[in-house]
Amino acid sequence: MKFGGIHLMQVPRPWTAESGRTLLNNALDIVELSDQCGFDYVWATEHHFLEEYSHASAPEIFLAAASQRTKNLRLAHGIIQTPPQINHPARVAERIAALDLISNGRCEFGMGSGATTTELGGFLVPQEEKKAMQIEGMRVAVRMLVEDPFTGFDGQYVKVPPRNLVPKPLQKPHPPLWMACSRRESILDAARLGLGALTFSFVSPAEARQWVTDYYATIENECEPLGYAVNPNFAIATPFLCDNDEKRATAAAIENYGFFVYALGHYSFFGEHRPGKTDIWNEYTTNPKEPVSPEFVAQACVGAPQKLRHTLREYEDAGIDQVIAVRQVGRLSLDHQCDSIRLFSKEVLPEFKEREMASARRRAERRARISEKAMARKPKTEQSWGEAVIPSAGRH
Repeated sequence: MKFGGIHLMQVPRPWTAESGRTLLNNALDIVELSDQCGFDYVWATEHHFLEEYSHASAPEIFLAAASQRTKNLRLAHGIIQTPPQINHPARVAERIAALDLISNGRCEFGMGSGATTTELGGFLVPQEEKKAMQIEGMRVAVRMLVEDPFTGFDGQYVKVPPRNLVPKPLQKPHPPLWMACSRRESILDAARLGLGALTFSFVSPAEARQWVTDYYATIENECEPLGYAVNPNFAIATPFLCDNDEKRATAAAIENYGFFVYALGHYSFFGEHRPGKTDIWNEYTTNPKEPVSPEFVAQACVGAPQKLRHTLREYEDAGIDQVIAVRQVGRLSLDHQCDSIRLFSKEVLPEFKEREMASARRRAERRARISEKAMARKPKTEQSWGEAVIPSAGRH
């Protein structure tokens, strides 16, 4: 099982003139430390206009900066919003290729659409069409990464004339592809498209087990790949804080992950947001009801090393391929986050690294079996577009 960290870039009010710079510099410090401590991935989300909840508007810039401060971490978009009205597929493909090249082939390409009216409405993306727009944008971007030259596209949401995208990415045929998922239905969609599943619902290992089983059965037996290589991978995000002081860890998690849940609810369900005016942190701290309970924290990766070891073994037994630590939430301090990473890497990570290495051959055999079956189902027309590329993800 591999380990990553995703940066939500939360900045609760009040802000100062230095808040934005401090946010990004702290994130880069965390990424550099994660690389030194043996983490496998850093994930950067993309959100727009979601004050306090996520100031992550330019993940391509953040990951490019991270590429120059790290040596081994996979640099992963989790996700790029691929509806063409938000990010034109040609610009998406150009940014992916450039990141892959400057990182020496460490880029990973995850797609999504955004979720809330505040965000999607800012780009006039209809909720009922966002998924179709997302997938069409992704298909065009992937084709542009592969075809030499791109032969053009005339679709429902975007039209692109024949052009040759340069430069092409280092990884062939393209960087590994992922899709953001929040429900069983979207997990199965990712499997049918041959994409890694980036799951952002906080679920227990017992709940995750059935999702993993369904995902792998679907990707092996039903997948018609969107790309020119499949990425059988199941990743799950979780609150994450390793601390020898259980009470301190629990209290910090309840407050800060509680803000994450509250702010998400504010934008998704119950909030009446006034841009530049609403103070979500103040509303949260004056609300007598806590959005997360000690029981919620108890089943997350929060607590002493032995507790994390037990929870992570359960995720490993459930078949999870990667656990992603949800980072930069609420007012969780930089020191607390860095201490957590150091303690985890010293006390917990080594045994999982050993088992990951021991299972490498078995995982490679499974990947090859799934890939052979899935690529045979890809429509012949689309196969011909990628004839000049190597049918492999070019990694691991």
